[in-house]
Amino acid sequence: MTRAIAERRWLNQAEAAEHLGVTERTMRNYVRRGAIKAYRMPKSRLIRYDRNELDAALRPIPAGGATS
Repeated sequence: MTRAIAERRWLNQAEAAEHLGVTERTMRNYVRRGAIKAYRMPKSRLIRYDRNELDAALRPIPAGGATS
């Protein structure tokens, strides 16, 4: 098993939303738009998010308000 997989911290939808400071509905919108990944076990309705991937999806805002 690789180190990256061993360090995964799975969050449910409510925990992921709290981690990012958004609502659960916003989390669903992010997934639908492809901004973040969500994972589901086969034949299950449970959705999980990788905390490391949530953190990696965040981008800094450049100084001076310029967008890229």
